[in-house]
Amino acid sequence: MADPRGFLTTPRRDWPRRPVEERVRDWNEIHVPGALLPLVAPQAGRCMDCGVPFCHEACPLGNLIPEWNDLVSREDWRAAAERLHATNNFPEFTGRLCPAPCEAGCVLAINQPAVTIKNVECAVADRAWAEGFVPPVPPERLSGRTVAVVGSGPAGLAAAQQLTRAGHTVAVYERDDRIGGLMRYGIPEFKMEKRHVDRRVEQMRAEGTRFRTSTTVGRDVDAAELRARHDALVIATGATAWRELPVPGRELAGIHQAMEYLPLANRVCAGDLESSPLSAAGRHVVIVGGGDTGADCLGTAVREGAASVTQLDIHARPGAERDDDAEPWPTYPRLYRLSVAHEEARDLRTAPAADADARLFSASTLRFTGDADGRVRSLHLVEVDADRRPVAGTGRTLPADLVLLALGFSGPDRADGLIDRLGLALEPRGTIARDAGFATNVPGVFAAGDAARGQSLIVWAIAEGRAVAAAVDRHLTGGTARLPAPIGPYDRPMTA
Repeated sequence: MADPRGFLTTPRRDWPRRPVEERVRDWNEIHVPGALLPLVAPQAGRCMDCGVPFCHEACPLGNLIPEWNDLVSREDWRAAAERLHATNNFPEFTGRLCPAPCEAGCVLAINQPAVTIKNVECAVADRAWAEGFVPPVPPERLSGRTVAVVGSGPAGLAAAQQLTRAGHTVAVYERDDRIGGLMRYGIPEFKMEKRHVDRRVEQMRAEGTRFRTSTTVGRDVDAAELRARHDALVIATGATAWRELPVPGRELAGIHQAMEYLPLANRVCAGDLESSPLSAAGRHVVIVGGGDTGADCLGTAVREGAASVTQLDIHARPGAERDDDAEPWPTYPRLYRLSVAHEEARDLRTAPAADADARLFSASTLRFTGDADGRVRSLHLVEVDADRRPVAGTGRTLPADLVLLALGFSGPDRADGLIDRLGLALEPRGTIARDAGFATNVPGVFAAGDAARGQSLIVWAIAEGRAVAAAVDRHLTGGTARLPAPIGPYDRPMTA
C-alpha cells in the first residue's frame, strides 16, 4: 500500500473532458490530451490494497488492480504494464470503453467515490505504448496446428492473440473491410479513435496472426470447408441480430437501425465517405432505446448537426444513489449516469421536450406517422408505469424525420449461413449452445463472446476470448492446460 492515508487525504479526480462546445465540432476523443498522466499516481495511491479485493471479483478478467495501482503510485510504469497485460490483452480498449464494474466493486465505494481504476488502466496502457513496453510476442516455436477464428471483435482478437502466442497458426476471418468488429464500426470515433485498434492489429500481425477481411464465412467461404481445413474453429461473430420495433408506421422511410446508422459515421471519419447518407444534419432525430448504443447515436447525431435529438428510455429514471436492498455493494448498480453524449445534449439543449439531458424516461413508442411521400415525420409515445402499462392521458407526439432504433441484439445473425451450414445447436434465446469447455455440438468448433453469451460488455468479450483460447489449446495439445481461463461459459456478473 503506497500511501496508507491516500484514500483519506486524496479526493477522486477523473480525466478531464474537453469543453462541450469544442469537442462536438470534431470526432477526436473527448478527453483533454495529456491531462490524465499528472493525476494518475496520486489517484492510484487511493487504492487500499484490500485483503479481499472485490474489484477482482467484479472484473471478469481478474485484473490485478491493487498490484498495478501500487506500481503506478510508485511510477514504475514498466512493471505496471506487465501486470496489466498479464490478464488483459487490450487494456487501451477497456480503459476507454468498459463501464468499469471493477469500480462498483471497489471497497472504497462502500462509502466514498471509488478509485479511478478505469483511468489508471488507460494511463498504463497508453504509457506502455509510448515507452515501447508492448512489443510483439511471437511464439518460440510453432505447434503445427491451425485455427480459424471467425469474427474480429474483442473476443475474436483476444482468442487469436492467445492462440498465436501459444504457437498455433491462426487466421482471423472478418466480413467487414477492416479488422475490429463493433469496435471498428459500432463505437464512435469520439469514444475511441481507431488508431488504437490499428496499432493492436499490427502487433498481432507481427506475432504471426493472419487476417482475412471482406470475407463472410458461410457465403464467401464455405463454413464446413473452413472447418475441414483447420484443426479447430472458433466462432466469435458477436450478437448482431438486432431487435425490431413492431409498431404501426415502422415501414416508413427514415426509420433505421442504430447499426445501419453508426457505421456510416465511422466510415466518414475513416475517409471512405465524404458524408453519411443517413446524416442527422438539420433533422429532428428520435432514438428509441436507452442503452449505450442509443447514447452513441446521440453523440453522433449532435456532431452531425441535428436540429434536435431526443432519446427514449422505457425504464423509469434511476436514482442517483445505490439501492442497497435491490443492488447491494459490490454489484453493478443501475444509477442515473451522465455519459459524454448526454452531457453534450444537456449543455447544448438538443431536446427541449426531454426530462433530463436528452432523455425521456418511462417512454414507450406507440406508432409512427409520415407524409404523403412515405417518410416519417412524427413519433407518438405514451408514458408507462413500472410494469410497462400505458398511463392514461400521457400521450404526446415528437417531431421526427430520422428515427434510430437502438433496442439491443438477440444473438448472432444467421443470414450468412454459417450456423446452419455447420449445424450448430442454438439456445432457446438464439445464441450458440456450448458445453462447459466452450465446445459446440460440432467436434472441433468452439464459440465465444456475444455469439454464445449474448449481448454483453467488452471486458466480458475479452475474458471469453482468453478462456476459449485456453479450451482450444487444451483440445489441440491433448488436455495440457497452458493458457489462463479467467471465466467459464456459464459465469455471469455478480447480482444480489
